[in-house]
Amino acid sequence: MVFKDRLDAGRRLAQKLLKFRGRNPLVLAIPRGGVPVGRIIADALGGELDVVLVHKLGAPWNPEFAVGSISEDGHIERGPDAREPFVKEPDLQAVILAESKVLAQRRALYTPVKAPANPEERIAIVVDDGLATGFTMLAALRSLRVRKPSRLVVAVPVSPPETLQRVKALADEVVCLHVPEFFGFVGRFYENFSPVADDEVIDRLRPGVPA
Repeated sequence: MVFKDRLDAGRRLAQKLLKFRGRNPLVLAIPRGGVPVGRIIADALGGELDVVLVHKLGAPWNPEFAVGSISEDGHIERGPDAREPFVKEPDLQAVILAESKVLAQRRALYTPVKAPANPEERIAIVVDDGLATGFTMLAALRSLRVRKPSRLVVAVPVSPPETLQRVKALADEVVCLHVPEFFGFVGRFYENFSPVADDEVIDRLRPGVPA
């Protein structure tokens, strides 16, 4: 299965989530790539769109190599490589501090005039454009669970099977369109996987702006 772009992925996911239409779901997209997907889903279901701010923790020697993730409220999801001897704790703490600042900056940029939406007693649908290690999704789910949504749903276009199993353990329901045995990376399942800029995130978070 290959998606044309993130909007195509959002439309296909929305068709699998129609049972939530008319129930005022809160669609929480993981920036940046999850936001275009989330906008489509929120519009299709008549729901509210917001972001759930999480970010990967890159290894000190290679920021692109994820060793864990951090959520906006400070929850840390540690992967197996986020420990000595692979990563020294002082080095990891420096990465955590830096990423905490990034998340605070993103909140101020994305939703400057409103508080984060409250998921308590609401159907919360957490959306991304795909899972790889799943660290950011796991951090998002742990952060949201303590805020007591009535139902915690994950919706993603594609994921490797082992990551999906970890995510299922933390969610009430998981919708995933494609679970290939050979994964590689998320972008290989899209014809167009161009980066999503902050300006696009801000535009899609505005109520009433069409996807």
